[in-house]
Amino acid sequence: MDNEAPLTPEAPMTESPGIPDRKPSKLAVFIAMAAVGIAILLVMLAPGAGTNDTTPPATKSTGNLTGSPNSAEDDAAADAKAAGKTAPLNFTIKDMNGVDVKLAAFKGKPIVLNFWATWCGPCRAEIPSLVELQKKYSDEGQDVVILGISVDDPVAKLKPYAAQMKMNYPVLVGNGRQDIQDAFGPLWGIPVTVFIGRDGMIAKKHSGIASKEQFEQEIKALL
Repeated sequence: MDNEAPLTPEAPMTESPGIPDRKPSKLAVFIAMAAVGIAILLVMLAPGAGTNDTTPPATKSTGNLTGSPNSAEDDAAADAKAAGKTAPLNFTIKDMNGVDVKLAAFKGKPIVLNFWATWCGPCRAEIPSLVELQKKYSDEGQDVVILGISVDDPVAKLKPYAAQMKMNYPVLVGNGRQDIQDAFGPLWGIPVTVFIGRDGMIAKKHSGIASKEQFEQEIKALL
């Protein structure tokens, strides 16, 4: 009989000590998922998200006016209410050269008061017509007064723009003069043109772009 040592049961193998295999807790997973969800929600709510509309808010319009939230019919209804009212001419406003201009000084003459801005496309389209009409009535010796009130442009921007467009009528600075805009408004957008008769009454208020023929038709009614 051999003298071999009796076999003993083999001890179970154990893993060597080392870095434990940690799994993320349910709480950590929940926090991470919540963070991703919030990030996606913020992107979706960001201005302009999910739309191809690149039109600046200030130029959006559902009607004729740049910037107006109203329909063309609503703007026309507001214009109709202005006709027949006394024009608020008791204002003094500076022109782009810093000279005080008293609107009341023009009472007794037909006045064309055009509210506009350098960034307004329809306003730019109107200016050549007003330039031509200013020259025409001046050459004819008519006492028609055409005034352009820029609603929000700084003087530094007005001067080169007026020179480029060859504006031959007074350019008034309406930037910071909400009082004047409110008096002739409300102005929901631009361009807006107010035609004032010799009697100081508003003959017509026109919201939206106007052609040279439209301007001339209204002016002739004031002569």
